[in-house]
Amino acid sequence: MRIAACAAAVCVLAHIANTQTASSGKHPFQFSDWAALRAARAIAVNPDGQAILYSVSFGSAKGRTTTEWHIVNPSGATSKKLDAPADFTPFGFTQNGAALYGSYKINNIGQFAVFALNGLTEISVPQTTVLLPRGIQGAVPSPDGSRYALLADPRPPDNLATTRSVIEPDEVSLYIVKSDGAAGQWWCSDLKWIAGAPVVGGANSPIAWSPQGSELAVVSMTPKIGFHYVRSWIDTCSASGTHRLAEISNTVSGIAWTSDGDLAFLSTANSVLTPDELYTIPARGGKPANRTPNLDASAISLDSDPHGHVWVEVNRGVRSETMEFRGSTLVPAYKWADGAIAGPPVFSPYSSSAQQLAFTVGDPTHTSNVAVPQSGALHKITSEGDDLIAKIDLGSVRDVHWTSKEGINLEGIATFPAGYREGVKYPYLVLPHGGPEANDLLVLDPFCRIIAGLGYVVLQPEYRGSTGYGDKFLDSIYQHFGDRAYRDVDSATDYAIAQGWADPNRLAIFGWSAGGFMTSWTVTQTSRYKAAIEGAGITDWASFLWTSDVQQIDYDARWPAQDPEAFRKFSAVDFVENIKTPTLILHGGADFRVPTYQGREFFEAILAHGKTTRMVEYPGSPHFPVLWEQRENVFQEIADWLKRYNP
Repeated sequence: MRIAACAAAVCVLAHIANTQTASSGKHPFQFSDWAALRAARAIAVNPDGQAILYSVSFGSAKGRTTTEWHIVNPSGATSKKLDAPADFTPFGFTQNGAALYGSYKINNIGQFAVFALNGLTEISVPQTTVLLPRGIQGAVPSPDGSRYALLADPRPPDNLATTRSVIEPDEVSLYIVKSDGAAGQWWCSDLKWIAGAPVVGGANSPIAWSPQGSELAVVSMTPKIGFHYVRSWIDTCSASGTHRLAEISNTVSGIAWTSDGDLAFLSTANSVLTPDELYTIPARGGKPANRTPNLDASAISLDSDPHGHVWVEVNRGVRSETMEFRGSTLVPAYKWADGAIAGPPVFSPYSSSAQQLAFTVGDPTHTSNVAVPQSGALHKITSEGDDLIAKIDLGSVRDVHWTSKEGINLEGIATFPAGYREGVKYPYLVLPHGGPEANDLLVLDPFCRIIAGLGYVVLQPEYRGSTGYGDKFLDSIYQHFGDRAYRDVDSATDYAIAQGWADPNRLAIFGWSAGGFMTSWTVTQTSRYKAAIEGAGITDWASFLWTSDVQQIDYDARWPAQDPEAFRKFSAVDFVENIKTPTLILHGGADFRVPTYQGREFFEAILAHGKTTRMVEYPGSPHFPVLWEQRENVFQEIADWLKRYNP
C-alpha cells in the first residue's frame, strides 16, 4: 500500500511538472534532442591570430555523426562555415595561413593533404598530397613551417587485407616531408612503437619539434600484443638518428619542450598505469623528475606553444581546468565557471605566430563551445546548441559530496528531472562511469539528461579509481575494482536515499564499459536494485585481459593462468546464481574493446539459471554505437526496461 501511495504521489507530481513544462513551452530532454544538439570544439588558430578553426558535430535520425568545419574570429563577430570535402579532416593552418593541412581519404585510407583556403570559406582540390602505404595517423608541423612530421605505419600494405586480418603488433614511425610534400624520408627507423597519434588540437602528442626545428622528442611504448608489462622510452630523433634519453617502467603520455630546454611529459608511479602527474627530463638525457608529487588532482593532457608555455589539463574532482607549468611547478591559468575545459588550449604551432589561444568549454546547461581569453578570463565566442537548449526544460545539476560507511570522502554529480520538488522521493538510477581510470565532469551529459527526462534522479559517483583526486585515490582500485569501487558506487545510492531524493523501492543501475562491469558485478552482490542495464561490460576478467584491443593489465598485472582465482573473484559470469535483478545487456557486435562474447556469455549464463534477462546486440557496432538509429534503440531499450521493472 505504501509503495502504491508513493507511486501515485510521484505520478501526480510528474503530471504537475509536465503541465508546468507544457505551459512554459518547453519539454524534458529526450533522445531526439541529443541527436539534434550541435557541439563545437576548438581545433586550430591561424598564425596571425585572427581566425580560429573549430568543428561542429551533430547527429541525425540515421547514420553517423555529421561534422562541419567553421572559422570564427576571436571576437566571435564573424563565423563562416567551410565548404570542405567530406573526406577531409583538417588538423591546422599552414605557416602562411592560406591553407589547411590534415588527413584526406584516398581509396578509403587517410593520407596527408594540404588544401588551399579561398577567402577562408571554401576548400577546393588538394594542392599537396603525400601517399604512404598505410596512410597517416597524425601530422605535426615544424616551428618554421618548413616540414611536417607524419606518424605512419612503415610496413607495406597487406594485399590480402580484404580477405584476411593479420593479428600482429601495431607499428608507428616517423616520416618527414617538406611543406610542399617533397623529399620525404623515414627518420629514426628503429622507432617503431611511437605511442599513438596526437588528438585533433595537438594535446598529448607523442612527438614534439624542438624550438629550433632540428629534432623531435618522441615517446614510444610497448604495444599491447606480445607484452604482459608496459615500458616507455623517451628519445630525440633527427636526420642523423636516435638519441635515447630514458626508459620508464610505466606509461608516458604526451611530450613537450619547456622554455628552459627540458622535456615535460605525463607519467605515474601508480599500479594502474594511468599518467596523472607531470615529469621533466633534461633534453640531453638524465633522470626524470616528478614535478607534481603532491598533486591532489590529475594531470590529464599537455601541450606546449611556440612562445615557451606548457599548458596542462588538470582534472580536479568533477571540474577540469587549465594550468601552466612554470618555474618547475603548476600554476593556475584558466577555469570555466560551473563547468569544465576540455583539454589544453589550441594555438598556432609556428614560431612567428601571434599569441592567440582558443579553448573548448562546457557546463551542465550548455553544450561544448569555443572560448578565448579576454582580460584574464575566458569568454565564449560560439553558441552552438543554445537555440535548441532554450526549448528544453533541464532539471538542476548538483556537485555533491558524502562520506561512505568506510569513511571514504566521495564526490558525485546529481542530475534532477525537470520540475523536481524537494522532499519527494523519485525513481533513482546510479550511473558509474567507464574507464575506470576516468571521471565525470560538470558538462551536459546526454545519458544523464535522457534518463532524468524519464523522471529519474541520476547520480554519477566518482568511485575510487577515478581521476581528479590524486594518485593514491586513483591507485586504490588496483586489484580492488570489485570490492572498493563497488562499495563506493553503492554508497552513492545510500546517500541519495538519505537525502530524500531516491525512492528506496525504485532503484536502478546502469553503466557502460567499466560502468557495465560495475553493473554486472553489482547485481551479483545485492538485490536492492529493481532494474539493471549493463552496456558492453566486462564479465569474465581472465579472458578479457587477452582479447581486448588495448592493454588491460592496469586492473591486475598477474598472469591469469598462474592465479585464476584472482580473476574469477570479480567475474560476474561465475556468480550469476546470485542474481535477482532483471538485467538488460546491450553490446556492440564489433566491439574490440570489450569483446561481444563478454555480454553473450553473461546473458546465456543468466538465462540458463532461470533469471530475468534480455540481450540486444548491435550489428557492426564498436564499443558504443556510432549509428544514431542504434543509439536511439539503446535508449529505447533502457526506457522500456525501466518502465517494466522499475515503474
